[in-house]
Amino acid sequence: MPGKRVLFVCIGNAGRSQMAQAFYERRGGEARSRGSHAETVLHREVVEAMQELGIDLSDRVPHQLTTEDVEWAELVVKMGCGDACPVLPGKEYIDWNIQDPIGLPVEEVRPIRDYIAGLVEELP
Repeated sequence: MPGKRVLFVCIGNAGRSQMAQAFYERRGGEARSRGSHAETVLHREVVEAMQELGIDLSDRVPHQLTTEDVEWAELVVKMGCGDACPVLPGKEYIDWNIQDPIGLPVEEVRPIRDYIAGLVEELP
């Protein structure tokens, strides 16, 4: 079982970070996802792609990143949030270069989803 509290951060918290959180939680880990500029709803194609794997994100909503979220986390995984993510001493940071699924059809979201799933499996 994963042992670290992981914070996944992207720009809108409507795609990449939500998928990563769901995969990490499915492994039994404790996770949050946030956005540097949170949107209002998850991307429909992301919800659909995750549903194909039996993971329901339909009730999730994007959340704005706060310093408190970073303080809570032991590991912060950044996915395109740039300098908007606060850097605090004593925290471990990882950068994932992952295409933003915004505006993509579900056929193009699936490989992004699968790539994120593989990266999450490699986390402590």
